[in-house]
Amino acid sequence: MFTKILIANRGEIACRVARTARRLGIKTVAVYSTADAQAQHVKACDEAYWIGEAPAAESYLRGEKILEIAKLSGAQAIHPGYGFLSENAGFAEACKQAGVVFIGPPTQAIIAMGLKSESKRLMTEAQVPLVPGYHGEDQSPELLREQSQLIGYPQLIKASAGGGGKGMRVVKNFAEFDAALASAKREAISSFGNDSVLIERYLQKPRHIELQVFADTLGNVVHVFERDCSIQRRHQKVIEEAPAPGMTPELRHAMGQAAINAAKAIGYVGAGTVEFLLDQSGEFFFMEMNTRLQVEHPVTEMISGQDLVEWQLRVANGEPLPCTQEQLKINGHAFEARVYAETPERDFLPATGRLSYLHAPTETEFVRIDTGVRQGDEVSMFYDPMIAKLIVWGADRKQALQRLQAALSDYYISGVKTNLVFLSTLASLPDFAAAKLDTGFIEQHLTELFPKASTPPKEVFAAACLAELVTRQEQATQIQAQTNDPYSPWVIADAWRMNQEGFDRFEFQLSDELYSLQGTYRDDAYYLQTPDSEQRLTGERLDQEQWLVTLGEKTFCAKVLHDGTVLWDGKAWELRLHDPVHEVDEQSVHGGNLTAPMPGAVVALQVKIGDQVQAGDALMIVVAMKMEHTITAPHAGEVKEIYFQVGDQVKDGDVLLSLEQSHASA
Repeated sequence: MFTKILIANRGEIACRVARTARRLGIKTVAVYSTADAQAQHVKACDEAYWIGEAPAAESYLRGEKILEIAKLSGAQAIHPGYGFLSENAGFAEACKQAGVVFIGPPTQAIIAMGLKSESKRLMTEAQVPLVPGYHGEDQSPELLREQSQLIGYPQLIKASAGGGGKGMRVVKNFAEFDAALASAKREAISSFGNDSVLIERYLQKPRHIELQVFADTLGNVVHVFERDCSIQRRHQKVIEEAPAPGMTPELRHAMGQAAINAAKAIGYVGAGTVEFLLDQSGEFFFMEMNTRLQVEHPVTEMISGQDLVEWQLRVANGEPLPCTQEQLKINGHAFEARVYAETPERDFLPATGRLSYLHAPTETEFVRIDTGVRQGDEVSMFYDPMIAKLIVWGADRKQALQRLQAALSDYYISGVKTNLVFLSTLASLPDFAAAKLDTGFIEQHLTELFPKASTPPKEVFAAACLAELVTRQEQATQIQAQTNDPYSPWVIADAWRMNQEGFDRFEFQLSDELYSLQGTYRDDAYYLQTPDSEQRLTGERLDQEQWLVTLGEKTFCAKVLHDGTVLWDGKAWELRLHDPVHEVDEQSVHGGNLTAPMPGAVVALQVKIGDQVQAGDALMIVVAMKMEHTITAPHAGEVKEIYFQVGDQVKDGDVLLSLEQSHASA
């Protein structure tokens, strides 16, 4: 076995690989960019080397620098994780030429599956069923338009060299084709350096089922069962589970055999994933093969009892597969929920910032958390915004789902917008519990997943008010200890009023809503008037953030952070004490200016100064964290100023353009 390996990645997957290596007694080498100097994966490895500046192209994609460090550190092999160089055939070949083992498939297998059009040809020869479409090399716009009309609608344009939902666009009719093609090609060249696309029929309500395959250098190939990855947004997975609900032994055998045939057709070695679309009719079609370990591999590990990273290491070392197909068994059910820094209600725009507070569920034999961050770490604009993967196991799907819901309700993050509430809501939907799954699940349940903003529960207000009252009293006590007049009325914080009951007024702001409450001192007790009742309020601080609150007859625990955020019942309520003195008229600040919805880089300008535009016209395109966002005109008008050019970096809230509204549309 290897004695030292280099992990050419970052974040949770680098930490994950290091964990298995440590268990096997293998020393690890980390690489890091300037932005990741204090990252957790650096601390998780035995030694670490700087490889460049924050942008991936200047650090994690520098194959020659990584090989240089492998030689310098004495690493015998390189584990690429997923993303970055994991499916880069040139890097795999460079490793071979340098005498360093690439912990992944042979170069020819990466090449074969790297281009979707070539993979479709090979799968046809291997008699693996394909979705009807165009997979040819001719990429002329005229031919692609012609093929688009022949295939029919709806259809899917996909980057031939891509994955992860990048360079992928759904086209509902021919009028949308040109714009969708241009957008897909632009994102493909940015993400993969190749703008070739293929076009396929877009199946209605399919399920996304993938098979984990493994092959060794001795000719053995097995599948480690299937995963259902149907719950997606923007063609990227949100919650995965294994095994797939409703999978019959016959269908599992057929899909498993097809996946094995696919692997054998390209002389595969190592971990791979063969992805299929399962139609409502029960037919399945090959979609693509990812020649690497997948983000969602933990659910397979949970139901099989196998460590797939260990399998990778052993296969790369020339050893046979640890198990035969007959020895592999399914035990129970597992879910994985991807916790992202993003704003689901704003079309899942990625978010950045510091994780000022992070409380994760306790890890047990049933609950696992794969992460590469800790409280205080920064989520930057340069890399994928995934914070962690929450994985749970149960004896059956019902128990696993119950554990997922419980774990999500005990997961709190503040300082950065996240999808935790969205995940919790999704996991609680009756249709999800009933396993009524397909790739359009989120779009079909938007009303339930994004309900209108509700008034915070009275428990949240009670915790916020209690924390504020106690803080005021603590401050008054400190002042009293410092003053020469211990009887001064100015250090008393009991809201005393002449000839009337003492009371406090609280005005909390949550997003754009204001909530007014009043607390009254009466009969040596304190009563809080919540929106629907008046109840006695008592409690105590258990630690810096934890509070024991009694409201009426109910006693409960809640966390109140230093910024006023209340964590209770699985949600983070970002309450702020309202200060009218510091109000700002946002309209007067922004006027006709259009601001960046996220930090990123300008990749396209669709207008110039002086252009007349109509409402909905595309003005500028910004890309961050692998996501493309189009800035559109909110109304008709004239472009007065453009403050950023193609290639410029922008911050969240930066003014991008100035648009003067035309009088006709005013």
